[in-house]
Amino acid sequence: MFTLLEDKGVKAPELIPGGVWFNTKPLTMSELKGKVVIVDFWTYSCINCQRTLPYLREWNKKYKDKGLIIIGVHAPEFEFEKNEKNVANAIKDFELTYPIVQDNNFATWNAYSNRYR
Repeated sequence: MFTLLEDKGVKAPELIPGGVWFNTKPLTMSELKGKVVIVDFWTYSCINCQRTLPYLREWNKKYKDKGLIIIGVHAPEFEFEKNEKNVANAIKDFELTYPIVQDNNFATWNAYSNRYR
């Protein structure tokens, strides 16, 4: 079961500027207020992350015209995953069409209080 942060009086943290955006212009959470947003933290060489991608692709395909917005936040585990070209190739290989931002400095990762890498 999902709990809406706003029901608890908590706003989703902002997406921290600074990383390269793919498939879109830069987005902010404030401009997406009132919309259903999934923020997916991932890295392209992680098998557990890869296993979620078919679901995210399908949800994006099925629900984006109904207002769902998926934002991928690419938080690299290894140095080679920080390379913009490598990330772009992975996005293409995995056929991801929703907005994705590189978070090489883990600024958005930290804003969301993630603890594990």
